[in-house]
Amino acid sequence: MQPEVDAGRASVVVVDNCSTDGSREAVRSEYPWAELMEPSENLGFGAGVNAAAARTGGTWLAAANADIELTPGALEAMIEASEADPSVGAIAPRLIMGDGATQHSVHSFPSPSLALTVGLGLHRVSRAFADRLCIEGSWDADRARRVDWAHGAFLLLRRESFEQVGGFDERQWMYAEDIDLAWRLAEMGHAVRYEPGARVRHAVSASTLQAFGEDGREQRHIAAAYDWLERRRGRAVARLTAAISTLAAGVRFAVFAPLGRIAPRRWGAARERARRYVSAHRLGLRSRGHTT
Repeated sequence: MQPEVDAGRASVVVVDNCSTDGSREAVRSEYPWAELMEPSENLGFGAGVNAAAARTGGTWLAAANADIELTPGALEAMIEASEADPSVGAIAPRLIMGDGATQHSVHSFPSPSLALTVGLGLHRVSRAFADRLCIEGSWDADRARRVDWAHGAFLLLRRESFEQVGGFDERQWMYAEDIDLAWRLAEMGHAVRYEPGARVRHAVSASTLQAFGEDGREQRHIAAAYDWLERRRGRAVARLTAAISTLAAGVRFAVFAPLGRIAPRRWGAARERARRYVSAHRLGLRSRGHTT
């Protein structure tokens, strides 16, 4: 980001959520061009972005994880894409993982119909249909388009739109805050756009994998999605989505479990993935008590 700061195109605010790994000292010594905020508690991602937004001006606001790096021209490409679509409230770049592959980072909103489509494998009937739904493994990462929601690892947000919807909902303390923001933007007529020409490097889940492990990270992410689904779309929709997803994962586990025992090298990973999905989606069947 320093070239953008030096050119006067951006200012940077780093919100340190009570880190103990030397991050604050590193910001002070290595990135003096960034403003450091040190709240007395861990605010969570959404609240941290809201706090930083309140300290800045400008037409655009970039919400970013600590594990991203912009490639040259990425910011300009996203702003240029916005000029072609004035109703866009958020722009998502192509996220590039450590091995150079494109991360699957755009999705449809969770719903019973989406869970049924994926559970029954209906998206395999048509590649164009799967691409429209942004199904992992079947989407065209080179096609710019409007999407329901995109990962919040890096999002360029039109400040006017962001402020109109009240910023991030701070009740989504960790995970699903990006789904929630996109949902509220859509309700106000602001679209989310994916721009593959803007490339941002992403060390995927570097912190959360260390903190929670693969199982814990995945379960927390899915549980947060069901929290959001129940709050925004109601308990019945959340429970139905969870029931369909749990049943579909259970069927896959029933198929892969014996195969995994017979040929663990070939089928063991599929069995383990199905087991994790059963465990994670069952969390959506629990009552959360949300009323709004």
